Amino acid sequence: MRPGVVAVLVSASLLVLGAAPAGGPVPRPLPARMADTGGGTQLITAVAPETGSTEGRVTWWDRGDDGGRWVEAGSAPARFGAGGLADGATREQGTNTTPTGLYDLPYAFGIRAAPPGTKYRYRPVRQDSWWCQDNASRSYNRWTEPRPADCRATEAEHLITYTAQYAHALVVGFNYHRPVRGRGAGIFLHVDGRGATAGCVSVAAQAMRRILRWADPAARPHLAIGTSGGATAITRY
Repeated sequence: MRPGVVAVLVSASLLVLGAAPAGGPVPRPLPARMADTGGGTQLITAVAPETGSTEGRVTWWDRGDDGGRWVEAGSAPARFGAGGLADGATREQGTNTTPTGLYDLPYAFGIRAAPPGTKYRYRPVRQDSWWCQDNASRSYNRWTEPRPADCRATEAEHLITYTAQYAHALVVGFNYHRPVRGRGAGIFLHVDGRGATAGCVSVAAQAMRRILRWADPAARPHLAIGTSGGATAITRY
């Protein structure tokens, strides 16, 4: 094969892989291509190939206080809802879909002690710790201790029973600050279970510990969830 043909093929391969040819422009990091990153200097992105995917990747990023370039701080394989992903603004409860969008991270919690260096407020899971998902309850989409009478056990998560998933977790601000009944409750970034989630985002235990040691509330980290392209592309949020 002629040398010139080889050079053209190599250049084309680099473009397919997302890398710039030698001497070409350096691709901008994902946060720099997003419509919004939450205004802080830390960001977690959770990206799936398409809405029907149950697997993808979580990456956490830092940005200089002077508004400099976003730099990748870590990355890990991720799992999404068994029903794939759905636009957070129109998602329906009970669909096992992970809501796309940009969300804050109110606090952390876990059955196990917080990893050394954790800066987030960390709430320990106790025997009477529940997350209410009952649309008829005044405690909808809230942690309760104990479970209130108007929150049915069949419509709530008894947190301590999820020994693997809730070893460590971060609460995701989806439908949290002004809950809309029927939109969904109990969306977290947590440790992997045996497979796809019921709508949360999960990563391996080691990755979750790394995220908790890295995350700093003073840096106002947010979690952006989306697909690589299309109507729910992460760059739209």
